[in-house]
This record gives sequence, C-alpha cells and structure tokens, in this order.
Amino acid sequence: MTGIAATLPQPARGRSLWDDARRRLMRNPAAVVGIVLLAVFTVLGVVGMLNYAFPGLFGLHPVDMLYRDKVSIAPTGTHFFGTDTEGRDLFGRVLFGLGISLAVGFVATAVSLAIGVVWGATAGYVGGGVDAFMMRIVDVLYSVPFIFFVILLMVVFGANIWLIFIAIGAVEWLTMSRIVRGQTISLRQKEFVEAAKAGGASGPAIVFGHIVPNLMGPVVVFATLNVARVILLESFLSFLGLGVQEPLTSLGKLIADGANNMDTAPWMIIWPATVMFATLLCFNFVGDGLRDALDPKDR
Repeated sequence: MTGIAATLPQPARGRSLWDDARRRLMRNPAAVVGIVLLAVFTVLGVVGMLNYAFPGLFGLHPVDMLYRDKVSIAPTGTHFFGTDTEGRDLFGRVLFGLGISLAVGFVATAVSLAIGVVWGATAGYVGGGVDAFMMRIVDVLYSVPFIFFVILLMVVFGANIWLIFIAIGAVEWLTMSRIVRGQTISLRQKEFVEAAKAGGASGPAIVFGHIVPNLMGPVVVFATLNVARVILLESFLSFLGLGVQEPLTSLGKLIADGANNMDTAPWMIIWPATVMFATLLCFNFVGDGLRDALDPKDR
C-alpha cells in the first residue's frame, strides 16, 4: 500500500489570492524598482533622523553643525549637496527632511486608515439611518476648508509637528471612509456574510472578521497612493510656512528655503526637489503596481 500511495499523484498545493498578487507585483518592473528605491529612501530617512536625535552618530548634524567659513558653497567632495545660507550641510538636512516627510506620510496615513476603515465599514454594514447620519458627518467635515482648519490649529495650539499629523489625519480619513463604505455595501450581501450570520456571528465579528479582510485590496492601494498625497500636502503647508518649523525641517521646508535663494544657491532647491520627485514617483509606481496586481481585470 505504501508503494502504491507513493506513486499516486500528489494534490496540487493551492495559492492564496495574496500569493498570486505578489507574483504579479514582482513581474512589474516599475513597481519593483519603486519598492527598492522606497526601501532605500526609508533607510536614508531613518539615518537622517537618528543623526538629529544622536548628534555625532553619523556626522553632518542637520541643525547644530555649522560651517561658518563655508556658507552657501556649491556641492563638493566633502559636502555632497553643498551647504545652505547658515553653513549647514545640505546632504544631512535633506536626509533629515526626507525622514520627517516620510514619517508624516506614514503616520497620517495610518491614522486615516484606522479611522476611515472603522467608520466606513460600520456605516456600510449597518446601513439605513445610521449610515445616512454617519456619512452626513463626513460631508460636513468635507466642507471645512483644509487651510482654514490648519491655521485655526496653529493659532490655538501653536506650530509643532504633531499638529501636522492631526490636521492631515483629520482630513484624509474622510476619503478612506467613503471607499470602505462602498466596498462594504457590495460585500454585505455575499454568501460568506450570510453564512456568518447564520452561524450566529455578531455584527462586529462579521465586519472585522469577514468584511474588512475582503476589502483590504482597494484599501492597500489607496493607502500607498495616500502616503504620496500626504507628503505633498505637508510640503505645501511647509512651503506656506504652516508646516514643520525650525529647528526641524522637511522636504517642503527645504524647497521653500531653496526657492528664496534660487538665484544665488540653486543647489538648495535642486536636491530636495529631486528627492521629493523621486519619492512621489516611486509611491505612484508601487500604487499602480498594487492596483494591477490585486485586481488584474481592471488593467
């Protein structure tokens, strides 16, 4: 019997939808390049933030290390990106600014995911008057001007980086909630949801145990693209002087400083703008790749 069993063909091992999506994603050259570059940028951003938190760890401190005899010098072998008008090494400041911008993007997106998924899934699953009430709240918040909201926070609480997280996170979850609500409405009548109801599962168990895992595809795609959007929003605020304040910096703040010295020190805007362009481009490549991988029928 043992010999006969050994000769029988073994059943094929199935692959999950996430495995198939990963294989399709890895066959997308632009997405793979984007993932690799984003990993490199994230490591460089962490190095830049550690360089600020622990002076002397990597050298070229982005705030305290001043070269008074090397103010606004062009890129050299010692200062790869040159120096700014205060005599600070621009390479160290770009790495630090990249770390701050990525931190704002990731944290604000995580906040928008946490609030938007819970809000949208609850509204879509319960439906009826509860759904209408919850979505009217979203509509009211959408009507509040974003810049006015940020200025109000700055006036009341003062300018600091935590307000950036609050301001952007308080706006970005609105779009996420609408996406999740639409997906939940289309899923709540599916057979696996009816089976869970018949099995006695509670509403929260159905929402977070069955519906949310099945709508993570669009959520992941939106989250990837939303990080780039948040970074752009933070840069816009910093460019207007409403974002990150000294001694901290971000890519948007560096671009704003470079714009003021573009005639005399063009490298001050070229390097941070180039890093921001490459970062946003990579996020868009990864987002498009995830969209094609998770839902190839929409290609």
